[in-house]
Amino acid sequence: MGHIERSRIFLAVADRSSFADASRALNLSRSVVTRQVAELEEELGVQLLVRTTRKVALTAPGAIYADRMRIAIRQIDQATEAVRDEQHTLRGTLKVSAPLSFGMRFLPDAIARFRILYPDLTLAMDLTDRFVDILRDEYDMALRISGPPADRSTIWRKICEVPRVLAASPDYIARRGSPLGPQDLADHNCLAYSNSNDPQIWRLRSGDEKADITIASKLACNNGELLADLALAGEGIVLLPRFIIDEALDDGRLVQVLPGWLPEMIWLTAFYPPYERLPAKVDAFTRFIEDAVAVDQEELPNLGQKKPARLL
Repeated sequence: MGHIERSRIFLAVADRSSFADASRALNLSRSVVTRQVAELEEELGVQLLVRTTRKVALTAPGAIYADRMRIAIRQIDQATEAVRDEQHTLRGTLKVSAPLSFGMRFLPDAIARFRILYPDLTLAMDLTDRFVDILRDEYDMALRISGPPADRSTIWRKICEVPRVLAASPDYIARRGSPLGPQDLADHNCLAYSNSNDPQIWRLRSGDEKADITIASKLACNNGELLADLALAGEGIVLLPRFIIDEALDDGRLVQVLPGWLPEMIWLTAFYPPYERLPAKVDAFTRFIEDAVAVDQEELPNLGQKKPARLL
């Protein structure tokens, strides 16, 4: 046993002036109670109790120690209870990072419903297409749309797959022609989703056939909305999540390029700091987003069907 446990046993003896009564109250053998008090006295280097055949009494140092330890243990118990309450209740602030396009198109209605369910929880949403460091920036969790996770410093939970498409404006296709195969993309102005203008690889497949195409774009941007607007303006071909450009595809402002070739799948994933157990507010928000994605397919077209979640 540790120092706190031995101190609790000592206080049980002091409060009852009896080793036998303390052992019954604690459901421990008398020998264990006696030994733990003796070890505490040895650790402190002072006698805490006077033992006689008729009673047990506190020494002067024992009385001082008992008074101080009652306060200390009460504070420890209060701190423990507060942490447990935080773990199991939905109060306080939940700090979440989410992609800009996903946040703007999907989260307003979802958050409104979540707030009705959990009015005592404050949501602090940070919408950015930057991959935040959830440990350094002290986020409770982050939603990301990306390839399968490779970050080993966090835990994650797959929410759903996010289909992507290649698209361009009819005006661009009229001027430059439509690529007939993946290799033709090298001769087109492809707008890269990236933080730099370094070459980017677009991985496509058609049945069992695969093609990895290196895109050397003269324009790179880490925001899907801007890339969609550039494609609408006839600037080139984009590879974007379908939910960002679905309306433009439906009304003909954009047309799908290489429809027989599917881009590599990406996911909507929840990332967390390395919790041993998800806090209640984090788990509740994650499950709410999972259910909202599954239910609100009309509000967020082509986000993909909900997959069984797993926590690694």
